[in-house]
Amino acid sequence: MLPTGEQFLLSHDGALGRVTATVTELAASLRSLRVGGVALVHEYPDHLTPPYGAGIVLVPWPNRVRGGRWTLNGTEQRLDITEPSTGNATHGLLRNTGYRVTDRSEAAVTLAATVFPQHGYQFLLETSVRYELTDDGLEVTHGIVNAGTDTAPVAIGTHPYFRVGDTPSDELTVTVAGSTWYPLDDAMIPTGRESVEGTDVDLRAGKALKEASLNTAYTDLELIDGAHRHRLTAPSGEATELWGDDDFAYVQVFTQPAFTGHTGEEFAVAMEPMTAPANALATGESLRWLEPGEHWIARWGVRYLPA
Repeated sequence: MLPTGEQFLLSHDGALGRVTATVTELAASLRSLRVGGVALVHEYPDHLTPPYGAGIVLVPWPNRVRGGRWTLNGTEQRLDITEPSTGNATHGLLRNTGYRVTDRSEAAVTLAATVFPQHGYQFLLETSVRYELTDDGLEVTHGIVNAGTDTAPVAIGTHPYFRVGDTPSDELTVTVAGSTWYPLDDAMIPTGRESVEGTDVDLRAGKALKEASLNTAYTDLELIDGAHRHRLTAPSGEATELWGDDDFAYVQVFTQPAFTGHTGEEFAVAMEPMTAPANALATGESLRWLEPGEHWIARWGVRYLPA
């Protein structure tokens, strides 16, 4: 048994060659994704749990909740503190949970996990995530059902670290078509919203990662061909594209100088699709309130774009 549990290996003969992926039982982490042998995510060794949250699902909230505290119907709720360095609750409630298989084929797997009522979150959710290979990458479908008797606040995120084949990440250019960003305080909690115009976090025209140090959320994302699209582009012109549907109206870009992967410690960048920003339980921004029995579905995916 590996620290991440069972490994679900997917494969598909695509238009650009063999498409393969590995998804783990623990946190439904996307551990690998390759198109025609080109790696689109940073892979990590067998003996590790997902380093820096690599590829994990973030439910029922992404990012952080300040001090683990939020208010429901006038009553303060206190989540367990899971990020002692900032005193926050971080990355939802399923990062240490093993998922169960509900559907499986050669090119797809659907995994499910239950969020049970607990400290600071007294709701019952049935969640699922389906990974399905496409001709040029991967499509991911998230589902949440409110299985309880009270209206439940929910949001979805995920935490993949992307790459473009063997190109070192500090040689890539990152492009995010977002016109608004969230400045952070010392606890990594947004202090407001501001225009990216004239700032060093404006990624709309692309920015070389070697010039960037980012832990930045963006919104007011432009729709391009019906989806929110963000890219990492190599000097050769080949690229990895992250796309999200209307629900994924936020993206967090996070540069990690010491990601522990198969090639040792290296610079890496996460592009995290999110349906709500950090501290959403406390602020209410873009939370989805599910009625008992209501089912919510949201989708994102990854494409390889050859030069």
